[in-house]
Amino acid sequence: MFPFKIASALPGAHEALPGRLVPIDTAERHAVSGRPLKGPYPAGFESAVFGLGCFWGAERKFWQIPGVWVTAAGYAGGHTPNPTYREVCTGRTGHAEVVLVVFDPARVSYDTLLKTFFEAHDPTQGMRQGNDVGTQYRSMIQVADAGQRAQAEAAQRAYAATLAQHRFGPITTEIAPRGPFYFAEADHQQYLAKNPAGYCGLGGTGVSCPVGEAAGAA
Repeated sequence: MFPFKIASALPGAHEALPGRLVPIDTAERHAVSGRPLKGPYPAGFESAVFGLGCFWGAERKFWQIPGVWVTAAGYAGGHTPNPTYREVCTGRTGHAEVVLVVFDPARVSYDTLLKTFFEAHDPTQGMRQGNDVGTQYRSMIQVADAGQRAQAEAAQRAYAATLAQHRFGPITTEIAPRGPFYFAEADHQQYLAKNPAGYCGLGGTGVSCPVGEAAGAA
């Protein structure tokens, strides 16, 4: 989105920026729903973390889903504690731009969120998403437990087979255990709700992901 030097490889822990002990400032409430961004979240609700390119457009994809209680833009998957946006954009923190999704499993399934994730971007592009190039734009799913991992891996296998039929390359999505989620700055939260004509670099493949069909139709 901005003219930073582009990193094409992830840094090791010893190469990463030092970050800070104190979390950076962010918004208190979701700009669309008014719900608390950092919780407390309702009992029985679950959460998911997805990286699919620029988090401005990615977050909007999820807050529009019925059953999603709140979303937040943030950073995950790297080494630097409490990074800033500018630090992440250097590629020297190892983080990806991601979205935290808190949802009611009685109203929306994790498979439905996976379907939205895969269809909202091109998961075959490696360290980029469209015109957004760099390690912070890589495709990522961070899983909370063995159940989420099994569902994410099954969805990835199913979509990879479907994409191959349409002459796409291998999926490069990283599926990893949930690590620290760092909330992005307030101006990045629900950015496209505040700036309806703002930049969104997401573009899917146009190919349907064959998971979550029944739940999505409910």
